[in-house]
Amino acid sequence: MTAPLWFSTVPPLWLQIAITGAWIGLLGLLAEWLHRYTDTGSEVVRKVVHIGTGNVILLAWWLHVPAWLGIGASVVFSAIAFLSYRLPILPSINGIGRKSLGTFFYALSIGILVAWFWSIQQPQYAALGVLVMTWGDGLAALVGQRFGTHSYKLWDMQKTWEGSLTMAIVSALVSFLILLAVQGAIWQTWLISLVVAIVATGLEAFSKFGLDNLTVPLGSATLCFVLCQLLL
Repeated sequence: MTAPLWFSTVPPLWLQIAITGAWIGLLGLLAEWLHRYTDTGSEVVRKVVHIGTGNVILLAWWLHVPAWLGIGASVVFSAIAFLSYRLPILPSINGIGRKSLGTFFYALSIGILVAWFWSIQQPQYAALGVLVMTWGDGLAALVGQRFGTHSYKLWDMQKTWEGSLTMAIVSALVSFLILLAVQGAIWQTWLISLVVAIVATGLEAFSKFGLDNLTVPLGSATLCFVLCQLLL
């Protein structure tokens, strides 16, 4: 991996931590402000944090944050997220007793992807998996709740076609932009992005109890990695 474009060398560890920490801190403050001082619904607040937090993977990629730091942060936030379902640690993100473990799976998936793809010097796949979850799943939920009028049911879960379509479009766009930056506008970029989007949408639709925050990023990243190995 080469140094980020705006650095002549890989930035020192303290700067990497300061930049990523500042980003996460700002998101936390934003969530608490929305929760306490506005009438923004709790689900919207969760999705704002969901979308904003996922972009930390881009900072980790561009700043060359070491794998141990990303994995360590994942462990810490996974533990906090798990405890928050029983204790009022993150009231703006999780309700006490909430049945979904989505925030826990979210933090866990980032750690797994960093551990895997940082170790083989292929961080773009980790970024792709996390951002498909971050933007695709996040916007799908918001669009489905706000504009979803055509619903369908899988098991006992209510979904909307508007939300699923948003998931597919955003997942394809995210995948395409990352692959475009890494390998260019070749036909494989278009095909792989389309396949990843379809599979990610299926994983999001069929996953229960917040498990999509684990299946979507891991499934998207793994599929993209395998297809790139086969087609490039």
